[in-house]
Amino acid sequence: MRLLCGLWLWLSLLKVLQAQTPTPPPLPPPMQSFQGNQFQGEWFVLGLAGNSFRPEHRALLNAFTATFELSDDGRFEVWNAMTRGQHCDTWSYVLIPAAQPGQFTVDHGVEPGADREETRVVDSNYTQFALMLSRRHTSRLAVLRISLLGSSLLPPGTLDQFICLGRAQGLSDDNIVFPDVTGWSPQASVC
Repeated sequence: MRLLCGLWLWLSLLKVLQAQTPTPPPLPPPMQSFQGNQFQGEWFVLGLAGNSFRPEHRALLNAFTATFELSDDGRFEVWNAMTRGQHCDTWSYVLIPAAQPGQFTVDHGVEPGADREETRVVDSNYTQFALMLSRRHTSRLAVLRISLLGSSLLPPGTLDQFICLGRAQGLSDDNIVFPDVTGWSPQASVC
């Protein structure tokens, strides 16, 4: 009888442990003394990392731009443009300032009850690079995305900082994608 009770207890404990989902690591704080007026402008998206990215997604990612325009009320209107062949895919959203400078909630302009998304600028020198981290909460999971933004050549160590930020959030190298920018230049006539 004790053996049967022990087996039942062991199987119950195993089932409980399998049902638990790991707690995501805490998000790094937004950068101190964030200056929105210096951050605004056009950035090139040079790398993305996220828990929903897989190696097979690399072929789907083309180089694209993100343009941040600061409004008088502190919100950023963000427009993204990605060339695909001879046409342009665009999408936009609004970053609404949160309590801390450099931290925002994302308004995708969809119906009430949509997934909640938070984003923050983790680091930037305002002229060459920026690291942004976003977490969107769905009914089943938290979707993490880290963006490496640049305007020209990245300062030494920036790529390592991007990869280390991803690893600190539990991501592997398989969760990091870089668009192929070989021979790419923004085509104003397309986008």
